[in-house]
Amino acid sequence: MSKKIVLFFTFLFGTISTFAQSDIEKEKNPPEISREFRAAWVATVANINWPSEPGLSVEKQKEEAIDILDSLALFNFNAVIFQVRPQGDALYQSEIEPWSYFLTGEQGKAPTPFYDPLEFWLEESHKRGMELHVWLNPYRIHHIKAPKPSKHSMVYKLKDVAVQLKEGYWWLDPAEKITQEHTLNVVKDLVLRYDIDGVHFDDYFYPYESYNEGEDFPDAKSWEKYQKEGGLLSRKDWRRDAVNQFVRDVYYLIKSYKPFVKFGLSPFGIWRPNNPASIQGLDQYDKLYADAKKWLNYGWVDYFSPQLYWPINREAQSYPVLLQWWQSQNTHQRYIWPGINDYNAVKSERGADEIQSQIMINRGIAHNGPGVIHWSVGSLLNNDTLLNRLQTSVYHHPALIPALTWDAQDSVLPKPIISAFDQDDEEVRLAWNEIDAHQSLFTALQACYEGQWETKILGEKKLDLDKLKGNKKLEKVRLSFIDRYGQMGEILEIEVK
Repeated sequence: MSKKIVLFFTFLFGTISTFAQSDIEKEKNPPEISREFRAAWVATVANINWPSEPGLSVEKQKEEAIDILDSLALFNFNAVIFQVRPQGDALYQSEIEPWSYFLTGEQGKAPTPFYDPLEFWLEESHKRGMELHVWLNPYRIHHIKAPKPSKHSMVYKLKDVAVQLKEGYWWLDPAEKITQEHTLNVVKDLVLRYDIDGVHFDDYFYPYESYNEGEDFPDAKSWEKYQKEGGLLSRKDWRRDAVNQFVRDVYYLIKSYKPFVKFGLSPFGIWRPNNPASIQGLDQYDKLYADAKKWLNYGWVDYFSPQLYWPINREAQSYPVLLQWWQSQNTHQRYIWPGINDYNAVKSERGADEIQSQIMINRGIAHNGPGVIHWSVGSLLNNDTLLNRLQTSVYHHPALIPALTWDAQDSVLPKPIISAFDQDDEEVRLAWNEIDAHQSLFTALQACYEGQWETKILGEKKLDLDKLKGNKKLEKVRLSFIDRYGQMGEILEIEVK
């Protein structure tokens, strides 16, 4: 093993060790709460994750959602990336786009009895101390796993800018101003009407070539219009420029209304082959017209999640090599929270080793605030071996999401105020005051059992605590509100007699 590799892993595991809450930390003052983004994608397109099939009863939809959220909370996840716009439609009440087929089994049909799935997911996520980021596909308006587009479809409502691909997909032409304005309105509507924590796009910009059977994207109409207006860019640069403008506009739109709402992008994991030199694979810059490096270089994101779905030791698409390269492009010091592939983590100790190692490597490289997003929640929750490994090792303790420091102001949150306190021989029952949701959703609680501290991140403003853990007695509790940027407010400390 080379000296450089030895030094890297010495640094890496030195960094990792700071995450452990060991027996050494049995102190009067609690250890600092770890910071890490722990998220999973919940895909609704083609009913990949939720709901399990179109047209389920509302009761069954809610039951499946609760099962997912309870499981994520149990394993100390702190964020959900929930797909609310799979094909120019909505899994929420919208006056802009129709209800999704994947929800009710009929495009344009609302749930019966009525409920708003996004409101439900938000409320239940926040109760469990988890953020919810809405995941949108900006240009796709019909998926091949859905029936023929209905009269409610954006295929017809935006027919002047909609194009059909040979595989059966429909796409909005990204270069058309109507496309950009429409999708910006969708984002604005979500930001203003819902108490979301983030907006998220994945890798679907211009479509993959296979969607059009290898032929070029059918945008002759908008390209000819651009040329007639005196446009000077090449066709490929013109396409990239349209996407660049859109990404920039989404970022600044979100920040103009709610600067605490994060904007995250999850592009294909390779920018261009030979970047760095050992990397080979799809050229998203040339084929998807996605200049993802530019978005990161210009700071048009709060977090950046390249889909690094490959193993550590695959030379042509090595997870740590790509992760380090993307970090080298992070000129604005945004968060690099890569997508990792639980689907390929076979139900074995070897598969769990791979995922655990990827999380640990991320902690060593993403020095300003680690985190990953798991693809996807179904693959994760159906792998007991992996879940056991996460629970007993890298996700053993709760973590706060790294703070949004570049947008945040100094935290001015007050101390919590106890509204109820009761105890008996077995439990202490606490409740504390609500606070405006624009200021804070979550509370950090740390409980001390004779020098042994444990941490909880809570959405509800109440908790029952055991008086004894093993043979250790509860001595004190510390409470602090977490502001919408992720910063901790003033601490209230309570002595327990």
